[in-house]
Amino acid sequence: MPVAPFISEKVMAIAPDFRALSIYVDTKAGVMNEADPVILDDACAYVLAGGPSWAEDHLAGWADIYLKFGAKPNRTPCSAQALRKRVLKEGRIPAINPVVDLYNAISLRYALPVGGENYDAYVGRPQLMLAEGTEIFDTKNNGEDVIENPIPGEVIWRDDLGVTCRRWNWRQGGRTRLDHAGGRMWFILESLKAMPASALDEAGDMLVNGIRKMAPNSEILIQKTAV
Repeated sequence: MPVAPFISEKVMAIAPDFRALSIYVDTKAGVMNEADPVILDDACAYVLAGGPSWAEDHLAGWADIYLKFGAKPNRTPCSAQALRKRVLKEGRIPAINPVVDLYNAISLRYALPVGGENYDAYVGRPQLMLAEGTEIFDTKNNGEDVIENPIPGEVIWRDDLGVTCRRWNWRQGGRTRLDHAGGRMWFILESLKAMPASALDEAGDMLVNGIRKMAPNSEILIQKTAV
């Protein structure tokens, strides 16, 4: 299976300091234990206490990247910024399912975008590239299923069928969303130079260790990309 993502040279020209961890997980039977019940609350408390120290610089870096490809970060912030803002405003975020709670906790604790995808729904290889504008993106509007197209030149994650995440790491599509824990899953942890390289490795370790606790027999493949 072509797990390693393809990252276009045009994207790397926009963010030459981009680096990421690609983590593929096969939970075999698909049966998973519950996550640590306090992991999400602990991450929210960490944010409310001001951590991590590089958070504002790192998220500002993502805002600058968004401007480079024509997005408006104040209107459509990256996923890590949106999560952090919600915690600072409301004090916490609700639980969704064990795996999503785990990677949301990692996103909060390390102030970095984390994508979690149902790899069984993928058609072909994950690709990070500039949109042509004709690609299909399935989402919801006022609770109704709708199809959108990205803006030409927008940075998107996609597979052979269509867009899986718009504006690099702003909004995930419905087709590959992790709406249940288990099966084959793919995670991408995305960082810029303001985040220490050691912290990216720590975030990856937190994800891998959390998955192994929930699914001890799972197979895990870790790949560093664009380092």
